[in-house]
Amino acid sequence: MWSLQPRDDDAWFARTTACGAGECHAGAVGTTQAGMTPGTTPGTTPGTARQRAAQRGPRWWAALAGVVAAGTGLAVAEIVAGFVDPASSPVLAAGGAVVDAAPAWLKEFAIATFGTADKAVLLAGMGVVLAAGAALAGVLEARRPPWGAALLAAVGTVGAVVSTTRPGSTGVWALPSLVGIAAAVPLLRALARMAAQGWAAPGDASAVGAPDQALDRRRFLLWSGTAVAASLVVLAGSRIVTAGSRAVQAVREAIRLPTPATPAPAVPAGADLGLDDLAPYVTPNETFYRIDTALRVPQIDPATWSLSVGGLVDEPFSITWDDLLALPLVEHHVTLACVSNEVGGDLVGNALWLGYPLRDLLERARPRAGADMVLSRSADGFTAGTPLEVLLDPDRQSLLAVAMNGEPLPAQHGFPARLVVPGLYGYVSATKWVTELKVTRFADDEGYWTPRGWSALGPIKLQSRIDVPFTGTDVERGEVVVAGVAWAQHTGIGGVEVRVDDGEWRPAQLADTVGPDTWRQWRFVWDATSAAPGTHEVTVRAIDANGVVQTSEEAPPVPDGASGWHTVPIDVV
Repeated sequence: MWSLQPRDDDAWFARTTACGAGECHAGAVGTTQAGMTPGTTPGTTPGTARQRAAQRGPRWWAALAGVVAAGTGLAVAEIVAGFVDPASSPVLAAGGAVVDAAPAWLKEFAIATFGTADKAVLLAGMGVVLAAGAALAGVLEARRPPWGAALLAAVGTVGAVVSTTRPGSTGVWALPSLVGIAAAVPLLRALARMAAQGWAAPGDASAVGAPDQALDRRRFLLWSGTAVAASLVVLAGSRIVTAGSRAVQAVREAIRLPTPATPAPAVPAGADLGLDDLAPYVTPNETFYRIDTALRVPQIDPATWSLSVGGLVDEPFSITWDDLLALPLVEHHVTLACVSNEVGGDLVGNALWLGYPLRDLLERARPRAGADMVLSRSADGFTAGTPLEVLLDPDRQSLLAVAMNGEPLPAQHGFPARLVVPGLYGYVSATKWVTELKVTRFADDEGYWTPRGWSALGPIKLQSRIDVPFTGTDVERGEVVVAGVAWAQHTGIGGVEVRVDDGEWRPAQLADTVGPDTWRQWRFVWDATSAAPGTHEVTVRAIDANGVVQTSEEAPPVPDGASGWHTVPIDVV
């Protein structure tokens, strides 16, 4: 039977019980009848420092027992997940559940604060919480067994349940968590028992059982060290078991892309102004922003990949990787932007994409009357709802993309295939690792982010940004070059204007571009020869090809993208 009563070996909290209030309790050694140890002065508590140290020590060892046991259980769960499915990892499953449950404001806070490191911060935060809970379980198990083991088992059981509720999961996905519990609970009970058998304060030869306590300490450290070492070996083994990422990378590197049936126009020489710190016209793959819900990048072998097209269509079908590469592919430069991008932010980039027109795929399926949305689904369960009329627009190059900047898609950007749709924010269009296109209606379905507070359509807002000089840069009097980028995807940039402080708006020089679906660099020379020393504010606004001026109205990213003018303070010295 479980009991809340302390057991006998709880004496590690009471073995050197404090004496005070004029009387001495059982277990205090070497006290006088008046409750005083020889050599102490009235008003002091004998042995207080040693007693407190003796009480604190075991608590820390018990907490360590919990952390070691939980860490071992997680390591075991990881290697089991490698055999079941890497996505069944309890850590990844729990992290995915946290991302799914996060409201829009929390997502925006995380991205605004941590940028593309948001996933690493989430996992680190989960690690801290798990460690704290494990430490609590260790102390509970030492003081009130078996409540610590029950807590650890309960958390593991929740992990098993969460794993089985993830997209694409089966009941077998509970196995990693359950095996992890089976490894962690017995280890916790053994280590906590050692921690609870009492600890002598350093140099306390008078403590009853001191040799046994020293022996228990050595046993505890031996068991803990062995468990940690075994966990590291198991984690290394799990990396070997989940070596699919390296295998997929090798397959990706061996792919020879077909020659595009319709190549993209060459980038004009004047499209890139070549200024230091100005975003290049074409963003390199390694610096292209990445914002998605996947805590672990899906590793998909093209040989097993397929895309199904169905829903409200007369001719549903599916295509394989080989089918896709055999189609007449086209190239197109498109700038993508994340709806979470703040005014002046860097969650935007331009690339050359190779793929097959989504319009042709959908027309092959013959959508039925009344359909107005395509719900695209990722291998990791993410969904995006895209207006059907946008994907069928004959003047818009919406692609099922297989390559980025002349190479197969990097894994983190959607390999083997993803969607690229000019003019729409990524949360409603840019599905990575795409496996399904479902023709449907907005009244019947919704994408991942829509029920979490985001608008359903997601057209990209007219925006501009100052890249040069940086905020707070010191400049000398004379000519100061101000430069940046502006974008109005699928409409195009017709002009950019800059003002200093509250002065007049003046036109900036526009760089060339390959078309309306990409951003444009711009450059402005400010004559600061007569500028007063101190801080001056430089502001930019864009004008699209239809003459629409970028709004000054400030709005946060939620629910349909940020707006406002980007302003940078510059110090004239």
